[in-house]
Amino acid sequence: MDMDCLSSMALAKLLYPDHQMVKSRFIHPVARDFYNLYDSYFNFLTVKDIKNAVVEDLVVVDTRSSKRIDEYLKVIDGIPERITVYDHHPSDSDDLDAEKVYYNDFGSNTTILALEIIKKKIEITTDIATIALTGIFADTGNFTHDNVSVEDFKVAHHLMSCGADINIVRRYLKTLKEEYQMNLFHDILNHQISKYINGHLILFSYIELEKQVSGLAAVAEKVFEVENPDAYFSVFSFKKTSSSIIIARSQKEAINLNKLLGVLGGGGHAMAASVLFKDKSGEGVLDYLVGHLEKNIKHAVTVETIMTKEVHSVKEDWSLIDTSIFLESVNHSGAPVNNHENEISGFITLKDIMKARKANQMHAPVKGYMIKNVIKGSSDLSMRELERLMFGNNIGHIPIVEDGKTIGLVTRTDYLNFIKYNNQTDSLINTVSMQT
Repeated sequence: MDMDCLSSMALAKLLYPDHQMVKSRFIHPVARDFYNLYDSYFNFLTVKDIKNAVVEDLVVVDTRSSKRIDEYLKVIDGIPERITVYDHHPSDSDDLDAEKVYYNDFGSNTTILALEIIKKKIEITTDIATIALTGIFADTGNFTHDNVSVEDFKVAHHLMSCGADINIVRRYLKTLKEEYQMNLFHDILNHQISKYINGHLILFSYIELEKQVSGLAAVAEKVFEVENPDAYFSVFSFKKTSSSIIIARSQKEAINLNKLLGVLGGGGHAMAASVLFKDKSGEGVLDYLVGHLEKNIKHAVTVETIMTKEVHSVKEDWSLIDTSIFLESVNHSGAPVNNHENEISGFITLKDIMKARKANQMHAPVKGYMIKNVIKGSSDLSMRELERLMFGNNIGHIPIVEDGKTIGLVTRTDYLNFIKYNNQTDSLINTVSMQT
């Protein structure tokens, strides 16, 4: 039970006031703290309290998989007469025989219930608004995850207008509160492994623990935030139970964690997922994971996809005034410079030409003012490597070269357009299918 699940339950209580909330035995540390803080409102029953109970109407939030609510189903008497589901997971097993399913792939499950509450014009108190807003912030990564929707923002706005306390939200979403979490965090930073897989920078860590503890997802989230890889897979192995868990985070659509870990028995979202192995432990789990990813991660977008292929270049012996007129005519701020063999020998920009203009040297040849030590790239350059070249050298043009000849040019504009339309580009060019 994470924070989004807890806040979904809080809102479900408004929609179904005659129902009783039942607490999971497995609760995320942030959700546990909130539960303790608002204990009088939640007034949870426990799994023991519903043993052999006959349930007429069951409302399930934040999942539509029977496996995820198995701790409840196996203790009640028979099957509920009616099941209603509120869920935002795109690829959950969907094996509950629900009479009604409220599904939408919003960033937060809380948003689905809040929209129903807004539609029914049900009043939300300050405390419930605070709980709900915390759930939305938690599951959207403070509104930074790719699945964040307009509806998430609209609901957050409504909750703020209901008096949600942003100070409480901020205080309780501080991820690493326990000393053991900080120790794990630093241990991972000291022993992490990075590896390029199909053009993506993937970070791995392997930690052995005596037994499973709470708050591991928060540690993984913080490592992912600090290191900023394309994806991060943390493997925790538990000696006492000979089991292990993989907690993963991604920031690229091409690395769909829900699909990658779903075939291993796990699940979650495209950008955040996990899988528990009850009978596998040790470093072999990490080796197995790496092999699985090498077969199944889609290939990364390369600069060949976004580069301008019709490159306007100039010659070394052109005058700077002719070069300036040429660049203005093609609406470019710079261009590769070619020698007599038509091989790239430099790069000239309007800034370089401005220096010559100030020195009254506009009739001088390009060769005297061009950048000679050109930062170049190849067509198979990944976007991660492009960022390193562009930002590391503070340049706005990267010529793409093959056998000494310029075959393309990538500019800041090309890069920004890719960022804006990344999701569309990934879905169009990545055709590698999942291996099962």
